[in-house]
Amino acid sequence: MTRPTLTELACRVLTTADGREKTRISHEAAVLWFDSVAAGKPLDIGNTQPPVFPSRPVKPELMAPRDVPRRRTGTPKGRVALLHAIAHIELNAVDLHWDIIPRFAHIDMPRGYYDDWVKAADEESKHFNLLCNRLEAMGSFYGDLVAHAGMWQAATDTATDFIGRLAIVPMVLEARGLDVTPGMINLFKSVKDTETVDALEIIYAEEVGHVAYGSKWFHFLCGRHEYDPKDCFHALVKKYFSGGLKPPFNDEKRAEAGIPPDFYWPMVAETKVKK
Repeated sequence: MTRPTLTELACRVLTTADGREKTRISHEAAVLWFDSVAAGKPLDIGNTQPPVFPSRPVKPELMAPRDVPRRRTGTPKGRVALLHAIAHIELNAVDLHWDIIPRFAHIDMPRGYYDDWVKAADEESKHFNLLCNRLEAMGSFYGDLVAHAGMWQAATDTATDFIGRLAIVPMVLEARGLDVTPGMINLFKSVKDTETVDALEIIYAEEVGHVAYGSKWFHFLCGRHEYDPKDCFHALVKKYFSGGLKPPFNDEKRAEAGIPPDFYWPMVAETKVKK
C-alpha cells in the first residue's frame, strides 16, 4: 500500500467540510505522521497543493464581523454564543495549521517544523470537539448561530508570504487568545460551569505552545535571512494587520511563548499616533 505524503494528509483535512469529520481526519493524519516518525521512517512531505479556501459546513452562516450580533455574556444564551464563536475560531485554526504545511512545502524546513504544526493542528481538533461537546450539553451545536466570515482573511493575505504567515497567525491572532481567555475562564467560573472551565483551561495551556511554535519558526526564518526579528515583525504587522495591536496584553504568557513586550507595545503607540 502506498504511503500518503504529509501534504496529501493535510489536503484531506482541508477538503473535508463537516467539522466533526474534519477533526477526525485531522487526528488520524497526526497519528499517521507521528507513528511514521517514531518508526524512524517519516512520511515524505510531498508537494500536494492546498485549496485556496478550506471546505466548510453549510452551517454556520458566515457574516461580516460588523453584522454578527453582539454577545451578552451575562445570560445563558450569551455564553452559548461566546462558546460558538470560540468553536468557530478553533475550527479555522485546524485548517490554518494544516494549510501552512502544503502552502509552503516548497521551502526547505527541518522536520521539527512539521512536528510542531501537526501537533498544533491535532490539538486544535481536540479544542473544537471539547467546545462542541459543551455546546451540545447546553442545548445548542456548532452551526446553530451565525459566525464571523473573516477568519480566513489572514491566510489569504499571507498565502505567498511564509514569514508573514508565521507572524500574523500565531504571533498576532493566536496571541490574542492568550490575552482574552483568562477573562472567559473567570466568566464561566462565576456561573459555576466547571465543565466549560475545564475545557477552556486545556485550550489556554495548549495555545501557549502554538504561539511559541510561531515565534520559534519566525525567528528561525529571520536568522536564515539575517533579518532583525523585531523590525521584521513590526513591518509585517503594519502590512497585514490593519486594525493595529490593542491592549490589554497577557505579558506573562506572551513572554512564555517567546514574544517579548517590545514586539507589540510599540505597535500600540504607533496606532495611537495615527489616530
